[in-house]
Amino acid sequence: MPETVRTVLAVYLAAINITAAVAACADKRRAIRGRWRIPERTLLLLGFFGGAAGELLAMLLIRHKTKHAKFMVLLPLFCLLHAALLIWLALTLA
Repeated sequence: MPETVRTVLAVYLAAINITAAVAACADKRRAIRGRWRIPERTLLLLGFFGGAAGELLAMLLIRHKTKHAKFMVLLPLFCLLHAALLIWLALTLA
């Protein structure tokens, strides 16, 4: 994989995972305070577009949405899909 592609991909994945983790933490904080919440669809889309690992880790650490089946099934599934995509990219662009 070319170095520039690797760098751009690493920066993107770091940014989306941090964003997804912060969103999960913000949603938990808002839930505790009884304020407006981040829609579940938004949280799942952040996971789908690359932030699943960061979001899942944050949710497990802060115990947020861990009883929601769609989060506990979809986020690990997204992680597997992202890993498969990264492996495929690495082999294809090698």
